[in-house]
Amino acid sequence: MKSIQQLLKEKPWLGWIIFTATVLIVFLLGMLASSIVQRRAEAVFAYTPEVTFSDFEPRNSLWGELFPREYDSYLKTADTTFRSKYNGSAMVDMLQESPRMVVLWAGYLFSRDYGQGRGHYYAIEDIWNTLRTGAPGAGVTSPQPNTCWACKSPDVPRLMNETGAAEFYRGTWETKGSEIINPIGCADCHEAKSMNLRISRPALIEAFKSQGRDISKASHQEMRSLVCAQCHVEYYFNKKRTEGVDYLVFPWKNGTSLEEIEKYYDDIEFADWTHALSRAPMLKAQHPDYEVYLTGTHASRGVSCADCHMPFISEGGQKFTDHHLQSPLNNIAASCQVCHREETDKLVQDVYSRQDKIMENRIILETLLVRCHVEAKTAWDKGAGEDQMKDILSDIRKAQWRWDFSAAGHGNSFHSPVETGRIIAGGIAYAQDARVKLARVLAALGENREIPYPDISTKEKAQALIGLDMKKLRDEKKIFLDNVVPEWIRAGKEREAGY
Repeated sequence: MKSIQQLLKEKPWLGWIIFTATVLIVFLLGMLASSIVQRRAEAVFAYTPEVTFSDFEPRNSLWGELFPREYDSYLKTADTTFRSKYNGSAMVDMLQESPRMVVLWAGYLFSRDYGQGRGHYYAIEDIWNTLRTGAPGAGVTSPQPNTCWACKSPDVPRLMNETGAAEFYRGTWETKGSEIINPIGCADCHEAKSMNLRISRPALIEAFKSQGRDISKASHQEMRSLVCAQCHVEYYFNKKRTEGVDYLVFPWKNGTSLEEIEKYYDDIEFADWTHALSRAPMLKAQHPDYEVYLTGTHASRGVSCADCHMPFISEGGQKFTDHHLQSPLNNIAASCQVCHREETDKLVQDVYSRQDKIMENRIILETLLVRCHVEAKTAWDKGAGEDQMKDILSDIRKAQWRWDFSAAGHGNSFHSPVETGRIIAGGIAYAQDARVKLARVLAALGENREIPYPDISTKEKAQALIGLDMKKLRDEKKIFLDNVVPEWIRAGKEREAGY
């Protein structure tokens, strides 16, 4: 075999080819090195900005100046066009979808208005608009406490830092109106200086302490769910902890399962309200998303809330968390197919199949509960005594608690379909027991006919059945929105101008 020197002597042009190839390779390697350096420099610029505001800065737009990618994705939360088979990004009137709920919540503010929310971007606007907060103004107070603001705004940790949690909770809802004008955003979940995830709401910290746990020892991956658990949980207002204060408490002392939370409430003889028809001492499940998530397969495998609802994306060589919080069904490639290699249509159908099966039995339970409340009212009207009704009312309370626990978390049928199905099945059993006992009481009172099922084919008919004057409530709300809210916004902006 000839040496390279001999080949070059015989074929000088071969040397030029080798030279050109060498130059080209060196050039490409240089470009690669330059790109790496550029990306590293970009990373330094992107992730270590100079923060000039406090940890409790509530204005999301200021954070957006330093973290434009995250902020731009957050602004997409304003888009409400996505609709899945069950819910989505648009406001859904759940009482219109299921008028049975009106009867189930008779005597409670949810019978006036219950809409599936539009997402964090609209948190403030939606709480202004809901009929549940009433129409305060001109000497009229809201039926809700200031505690109802607790999960709606980064203004909340700002105020809690200034006054303490108990003082923040004190008073009725309208007294903080001009103080809380920024929707859920950056300061709710992040420390400004480090951008580390943080718990900004004391209720979650206190819930961990009640279990003998230290939340500060949570891992980063756990924090990617716990920042959501600040709000997406079951809770109640403890009126006995601090005098004159509706103190926010997560009922986790015994654990986070339905039965453990139920025992907590039973032990303290707590009820959210007394049902207007059946007179049962009722529990209202809020939105136990985190508690149900803990029982599901994703949680058991270490998948966090953020992994699916805020997946990592890349832009300009940068990997960052997508702050467009939404249903994974509207972002399957980034949310689901990172782990699941099935086709999009198959994944969607898999979700809908679970939801359909859960919904089928949920409707059965809702229908049974309507009958329970109507039949219980009939029994009272016929002269039933407290002793006759005691066990029946307990069964109704237990049945509806199971229905509400499964229904209030809109993602429960996916997050944990087995547990959700188990809970609904338990509710059906309690409702059937209540109806059997009611039939015996009614028979003893001389009522042997089947009690007619009410015409609640629409939300309006159901609200009329329980005696709500919806026109009056809507007219009062319009006056509030036209006159009070603009003043809140003006005063809030004036205050922020002085920061």
